[in-house]
Amino acid sequence: MTARPANAHQARLLRLLRDGGPNSRAQLGDQVDLSRSKLAVEVDRLLETGLVVADGLAASRGGRRSHNIRLAPALRFLGVDIGATSIDVAVTNAELEVLGHLNHPMDVREGPVAIFEQVLSMAAKLRASGLAEGFDGVGIGVPGPVRFPEGVPVAPPIMPGWDGFPVREALSQELGCPVMVDNDVNLMAMGEQHAGVARSVGDFLCVKIGTGIGCGIVVGGDVYRGTTGSAGDIGHIQVEPDGRACACGNRGCLEAHFSGAALARDAEDAARAGQSQELAARLEAAGKLTAVDVAAAAAAGDATSLDLIREGGNRVGQVIAGLVSFFNPGLVVIGGGVTGLGHTLLASVRTQVYRQSLPLATGNLPIVLGELGPAAGVIGAARLISDHLFSPA
Repeated sequence: MTARPANAHQARLLRLLRDGGPNSRAQLGDQVDLSRSKLAVEVDRLLETGLVVADGLAASRGGRRSHNIRLAPALRFLGVDIGATSIDVAVTNAELEVLGHLNHPMDVREGPVAIFEQVLSMAAKLRASGLAEGFDGVGIGVPGPVRFPEGVPVAPPIMPGWDGFPVREALSQELGCPVMVDNDVNLMAMGEQHAGVARSVGDFLCVKIGTGIGCGIVVGGDVYRGTTGSAGDIGHIQVEPDGRACACGNRGCLEAHFSGAALARDAEDAARAGQSQELAARLEAAGKLTAVDVAAAAAAGDATSLDLIREGGNRVGQVIAGLVSFFNPGLVVIGGGVTGLGHTLLASVRTQVYRQSLPLATGNLPIVLGELGPAAGVIGAARLISDHLFSPA
């Protein structure tokens, strides 16, 4: 993809076609503040660039029938979601429909060189399957703060060896196309906004609970990243004075007391202390426990696992209650690997938020699980790069 929209009007038209699919000139005209003649000029210019194509005749609205316009069907974006313990890579078309999706377990602490060798291998597999001849752009999420303009991770607590690594530059050279980089939870929020539970909400919080805990903040439809890219790093809000040591160097952080890693550790302690036969049996069988084991034990009625989930949900709810009082969002989305804990976790979070925040902020506030699961991050990554490419050069 070499062409870019020449002005804000063309960029607006491209994004409307991305988010709404093929549309007639007349229907596009209803959504943009352009005269019919000016709209015709901008659409014709986009057709000349090859970014959009004619797509048959639209339904009649009286008079001569209008042609449908759609984004070029050959456009392909690569969405990459690097988590703490796994990598998701997907190919999408220009409307951000996932055409192919691969997942590979891998520890982000293996470092950027090893991680990106795996990403490139997965991208090559998707390309070889016939889904894409090449990629017009790539969006990448990483589990730590990102200096957004440069596409560089900044002092990420759970990513040793990544500080200052030129992610955007390195991948752009390897793949030969534009690359954009952001924090993984921001991309999860963008994915839920594009195709998930937050489609019709302009102001919302998206909380990701996995190996770590983060929060995507969407204001007026746009992700808020903060001055240095660390907005939403709620896992390092203190919930227990002089509490457990955290990877960030402080004590008592939310992430140290409830995250995938913290939950697994607490479950293993409970199993060894003889507090749960269910967890003890799973520990003996596997040699270690994960949040998935706790979820399965809770589903089987294990009281200790249920208590661990409720206690964690209370701590998360305590932090979200403060955010709700401060930000007054229209929706709170809970996602990430620990959402396998399901409605026990959600009920605890809701109880704390509704109890602690003012009724004016919570009276009509849905707190829900995300709809898209692992697809949220890769769709958000494709959305990120398309936002960049569908902006005036």
